[in-house]
Amino acid sequence: MLTLQNISYTHSNKDLLFSNISLTLNRHQKAALIGHNGVGKSTLLKIIAGKAKPSGGQVIAEATPYYVPQLFGQFDQLSVAQALQIEEKLTALEDILKGYVTEENLTLLNDDWTIEERCQAALRYWKLEEVALTQPMATLSGGQKTKVYLAGIAIHQPELVLLDEPSNHLDFAARKLLYDFILSSSCALLIVSHDRTLLNLLDTVYEMSKRGITTYGGNYDFYQEQKQLQSNALQEDVKSKEKALRKAREMEREALERQQKLDSRGKKKQEKAGMPKIMMNIMKNSAENSTSRLKGIHAEKVGSISQELQELRKELPEVDKIKFGFDHSTLHRGKVLVEAENMNYSYGKAILWKEPLSFQMTSGERITLKGLNGAGKTTLIKLLLGELAPTTGTIRRADNKAVYIDQDYSLLQSELKVYEQAQQFNQSALQEHEVKIRLNRFLFSKDTWDKPCGALSGGERMRLILCCLTISNHAPDIIVLDEPTNNLDIQNIEILTSAINEYQGTLLVVSHDQYFLEQINVERTINLK
Repeated sequence: MLTLQNISYTHSNKDLLFSNISLTLNRHQKAALIGHNGVGKSTLLKIIAGKAKPSGGQVIAEATPYYVPQLFGQFDQLSVAQALQIEEKLTALEDILKGYVTEENLTLLNDDWTIEERCQAALRYWKLEEVALTQPMATLSGGQKTKVYLAGIAIHQPELVLLDEPSNHLDFAARKLLYDFILSSSCALLIVSHDRTLLNLLDTVYEMSKRGITTYGGNYDFYQEQKQLQSNALQEDVKSKEKALRKAREMEREALERQQKLDSRGKKKQEKAGMPKIMMNIMKNSAENSTSRLKGIHAEKVGSISQELQELRKELPEVDKIKFGFDHSTLHRGKVLVEAENMNYSYGKAILWKEPLSFQMTSGERITLKGLNGAGKTTLIKLLLGELAPTTGTIRRADNKAVYIDQDYSLLQSELKVYEQAQQFNQSALQEHEVKIRLNRFLFSKDTWDKPCGALSGGERMRLILCCLTISNHAPDIIVLDEPTNNLDIQNIEILTSAINEYQGTLLVVSHDQYFLEQINVERTINLK
């Protein structure tokens, strides 16, 4: 169905993005394409779809791919029908039904007499009945735009479908429709996604890296198991190499001590024997050369083992390199932090919630906040944080420190450099070198310290916020996360998951990622209607 042979891509500035990318996708196969942000997954999909040209290699496709991009802003000036490339066919059908049976109209329609029925059925499946085919794409939300393009699959009925982060803008209900489609579809699918529930519906995982494509013959859980086995083996290799390095250094020290003792004894014997000075100098030079050779042999061995250890450590998963250090000493599990009674909020005369809200939030709880778009999730968060006051009812907040991490990571100041931003959270007066050690723990090496926060990727911003929270020393009583996984690749989602699972305070999460919610052990749900 699809074969990629040694595909490479170079940016216009001559920077190589990837090379040696080869894979085969069979008919009806459903595969994931995963890899770190920036490795080139979206670019590869564009190459397969014919939207970008490779610098080298060959794409062989037995069918024309149907491509659902990650971003849709470039289609805002088009109507829904134009974006789906069906406007001319629909116009031709309309003209024919009106009696204008021309050669041009028949050619445009191409005997596709069911195009209207398929459009209606597809929009109905994706709950887009209110969306007209003549409607401008600019008037639709991000989720609606995604669903329009997903509806195009049933309209065009392709044999090969390429999806780039299809669940990013979808709510729970729309994700369920997407999962059902994937399970029931008979077309070949190649999907870039960080939605691990979706990834578990697929039968193959292609991992893309600088080394090329590695194939795992199973779903995402199977891939994780295999990666864990590799990680465990790598950890053992690292421990073994560390042990070998310690032993080599010990042998180097012992050998040099023995050599020094032999040289000292030899010198004393020479002096007692009254050996001529010229002969003593020759013997001294010989001993020094011998010691120098010995040092060289051991230094070479130590250096070789040290280099091998360094290379092994580079292969460790990033999540294994990160060291967290939240101070939880001020958190008291079970303390009531927030209590709402018959609370509601109104914009003008319109009351937000059909029924007033009454609930408690206690220290250490893990809560998810659910509701359709417009249900008032953001408003409730502002009420919890004290940024708004309820219109009716009451909300009582114990003295607490809360941190709100939104999708844009607006806790960070774009104009500040990474190190400057870290210092903004340095309330415990850590020394400069200690702050830099913390940055290193969160994978910010020396060459990133002067990088503006505005130039960081989503994953880097998330890691910097986590780092800043540890620099501030005391863990917040409440962390509010608003769609935290939307802009992250799988690696950074795992880093975030590890950090959250170490955190002992109260967690309130807005997320459509059910897999993530399960991984962080959410205990209860507040549903807004």
